[in-house]
Amino acid sequence: MPTIKLRDKEYNIPGDLTLSQVYKRLRFTPESYLAVREGEIITEDRLLKDKDIVKLVPVISGGNR
Repeated sequence: MPTIKLRDKEYNIPGDLTLSQVYKRLRFTPESYLAVREGEIITEDRLLKDKDIVKLVPVISGGNR
């Protein structure tokens, strides 16, 4: 089963799901994270398979106006 890592937490998701489906199951807002698998950013339509490890990196925005 795929493993999703966010900070110091790990989530094991049963079945082959798209990243979008994983976000829905975990109740995460997709716009808030970049998903990285094997050093590459992946999109929400990407199918996650057994033994995939995906790291979610929070997106931080802000700055001066």
